[in-house]
Amino acid sequence: MGPLVARFSRGGQRLRQADRNRPWVLDTAVVVLVFLVFCLPDLLHGGVGDGDGPRRFRLALTRLPPVAMLLLQVGLVLPLLWRRRRPMAAFGAIAVVFVLQWSLGTALRADVTLFIALYSLALHGRLRRLPWACGVMAGAVVLVAVRGSAAVSVWDALFFLLSTVIAALALGLMIRIRRAQLAGLRERAARLEIERDQRSRLATATERARVAREMHDIVGHNLAVMITLADAGLYATDTAPDRGKEALRLIGDTGRTALGELRRVLGVLREASAAPATAPELSPQPALVDIEELCDGVRLAGLEVVYRTVGEVDGLDRGIQLTAYRIVQEALTNTLKHAGAGTRVTLSVIVEDTRLVVRVRDDGPAGRPEPWIEEGHGLVGMRERAALYGGDVSAGPAAGGGWTVEATLHPASRAGAR
Repeated sequence: MGPLVARFSRGGQRLRQADRNRPWVLDTAVVVLVFLVFCLPDLLHGGVGDGDGPRRFRLALTRLPPVAMLLLQVGLVLPLLWRRRRPMAAFGAIAVVFVLQWSLGTALRADVTLFIALYSLALHGRLRRLPWACGVMAGAVVLVAVRGSAAVSVWDALFFLLSTVIAALALGLMIRIRRAQLAGLRERAARLEIERDQRSRLATATERARVAREMHDIVGHNLAVMITLADAGLYATDTAPDRGKEALRLIGDTGRTALGELRRVLGVLREASAAPATAPELSPQPALVDIEELCDGVRLAGLEVVYRTVGEVDGLDRGIQLTAYRIVQEALTNTLKHAGAGTRVTLSVIVEDTRLVVRVRDDGPAGRPEPWIEEGHGLVGMRERAALYGGDVSAGPAAGGGWTVEATLHPASRAGAR
């Protein structure tokens, strides 16, 4: 059933696109179809009053010559060509011919065009003109009921004709309202998509600026060390050559470290920021050793945190330790915010040969809002940080309940930044 519905949907979209490109094709097709179905039988077999109909009905109507009948049919059918572009004009032209025809006392199958014109007016025309059209229809209905009273009761004729008028109006208005609703939904979807992209870009830009500020401290520190070592090496060249060589070696190591950090930041921050650079913070940046203090803080807030490390975490460079610390901080903050006090959290920092894995799992409710949906875009920030070291971050419900955040970083990717 699904592929069949999708096929019909695609076919409908192609037809609507073709109608938008060549609207005259559909208008002409409607005129031809109405002529073949409603006009041609009258021309071949006589009008509605001829044939095998009730004798009273035949006597109440007037038979017209074929030429006059053809002219009335053309007047009834031809205005349908502009029923969508000028619905009120088409309705008025058909109504005039309709009244003229029934004034002559003849009935034609092509009279159905008046109801088609009323439907088109309700669908495409101005709503303020509908009362005038309804008044014209009421007069036309009364005329038909009176003319056919010799064969059909006036009240029966009025009931049938007014029901048909109401059905045409209701169908046109219903489709009009439905199209307006769909247009509103499409406009809202487009607006929400634009807003989503803007929020994503804003969150990314904010996180990039924050990462740039944090890395600025590290790069600035390394440059300050290099300048100090260069001055010391200059003075020691003549008096203590060995100390001068040691200073040069330290300058090279520090410069390579700073260059790797700088290239990594520039790789993520592709767009230059027009905002002025902020002053570096005086306090040292946190590292993995500070996670225990972070855990103590969230324990005071009510979380039960079990923290363990595997491998040589102290041997990692300061940049990846800062990234891991910030990811842990964001994950614990989300746990405290969404799961609440009393939640048990298992925190693991695992150092393997070529990667660092940070895993935060809690036993809180699995149905809580995802962190990237809430204001702050926590997952966006964590992914931006992990991207600095060629890693990624995944977050979602844990098996058996709760929530899991897992980040994988690659310390070796630092060498690729050189």
